[in-house]
Amino acid sequence: MSELTLETLAKRVEALELALAVQTSTRARKNWRNTVGMFGDSEFMREVDEECLRMREAERAAARNGESPE
Repeated sequence: MSELTLETLAKRVEALELALAVQTSTRARKNWRNTVGMFGDSEFMREVDEECLRMREAERAAARNGESPE
């Protein structure tokens, strides 16, 4: 191993920072793909989706009638 100087240490840190930045950006860019379909076959998520649809429809009906959705 070469002599450890401030310059060599700075180069090593720079190389590590670059490698970490590339690794992090790749991971973050692909992260959303890991969650797609995660709850596709879940009874709980079906119930959540149905309830959200009911709430949206109630809000739309209230808006059509000029009422507050609550």
